[in-house]
Amino acid sequence: MLFREEDEDLEVLPFTNRVEAGHVLARRLLAYSGCNDVMVLGLPRGGVPVAFAVADALGIPLDVLVVSKLGTPWNQELAMGAIAEGDVQVLDVSMVAGLHISEEDIRKAATAARRELECRERLYRGGRPPRELAGKTVILVDDGIATGCSILAAIAAIRRRKAARVVVAVPVVPASGCSAIRMEADEVISVAEPELFFAVSQWYQDFSQVGDEDVQRLLESGIGSIPRAA
Repeated sequence: MLFREEDEDLEVLPFTNRVEAGHVLARRLLAYSGCNDVMVLGLPRGGVPVAFAVADALGIPLDVLVVSKLGTPWNQELAMGAIAEGDVQVLDVSMVAGLHISEEDIRKAATAARRELECRERLYRGGRPPRELAGKTVILVDDGIATGCSILAAIAAIRRRKAARVVVAVPVVPASGCSAIRMEADEVISVAEPELFFAVSQWYQDFSQVGDEDVQRLLESGIGSIPRAA
């Protein structure tokens, strides 16, 4: 069975693109519309177009939270964990143990990931400081959830910044396999939860790569964006 019988929004799948997915997701988040103590954070790069559409629809500020995946030694696309702003590191302990990944391999991957994270922070923020999250409700947006490592690292980073509440919002998420995220977030909101989930890309007609310049442009034009530092 491809979907759970109780799913009510299967007609939206596949999404045309990330922008449409963000508009549909925003309808699930209308309770936060116009709230002055709510912030939308997008995970770059693919999550930022979705986050922009959500922030625009709800009339609340947008920012980015940079996360870098920790690739395995033989396949950089296979994430064994992730790091996030604030020196947060999350590991998939089961994968590390099952694949016999050494401490040295983890250290090397983390070093490379931190360099990438610092570079992207400078690139995306362009002189802007991170938004203040203390006491706020943060809506953390991505274009979907696969392994969940990036989302978990982002949640931990947001908690360190003293947010009052963390809401994970994604257009599509596996029907199973997100128990750790549901435990760490205050709420998880999704549009659809397919049973047979192989990759986030399968639920989009257009899943084109999002470039760094696209992220910069969306952040510059996001509602409530911060002026550049002098």
